Amino acid sequence: MTLDGIGMTSQRARARMLERLREQGIQDPMVLAAMSEVPRHPFLEESIQHQAYDDTPLPIGQGQTISSPYIVARSCELACRGNRLDRVLEVGGGCGYQAAVLSRLAKEVLSLERIAKLIGKARQTLRQLRINNVVMKNVDGSLGYPAAAPFDAIVVAAAMPYIPDALKQQLKPGCRLVAPVGSGDIQRLIVVEALPEGGFTEKELEAVKFVPLLSGVR
Repeated sequence: MTLDGIGMTSQRARARMLERLREQGIQDPMVLAAMSEVPRHPFLEESIQHQAYDDTPLPIGQGQTISSPYIVARSCELACRGNRLDRVLEVGGGCGYQAAVLSRLAKEVLSLERIAKLIGKARQTLRQLRINNVVMKNVDGSLGYPAAAPFDAIVVAAAMPYIPDALKQQLKPGCRLVAPVGSGDIQRLIVVEALPEGGFTEKELEAVKFVPLLSGVR
């Protein structure tokens, strides 16, 4: 694994990525700082590290992908709303990149991933980057993690057919859940907010494309 900046993995490439994120409408300075601080290339196989800062999802093995930088930044910006958070739940941890970005925005990140091989690689990368406030668990995250609830934000990184009430109930009042909802080529990014007086609001945003959220552990 290459942690040093060479070629497309250099700080210059990250600066170009940040400029593109600003052009795409990402404004939160904390999110932009986190995207700048966390390198994307160590989370990828060396053969595709030269593509790390392109605005595209990339394969990470086991039929899964790392989300594009824009989608990671957009999800984090929607979840945080300019606030530094205490505890965040991520569903669909994958290679650990989004959890690493969230680690700069929250005191603690709990990341759930159903595929054990991905968790092993992700933990190794997080250790090498000295990111110590992310806990990754090899569990079925489709219904969240009630034992550690409530959370200041929930970010789902795989497409759900709908957002289950059991997951919404794990939000603190006034906090947000961000998830892709739909199947195949028909998916939208959805933001759910837990109202202080009880109940939830739900807002549909842009079209997205994620791998499906599956149940079970392997």
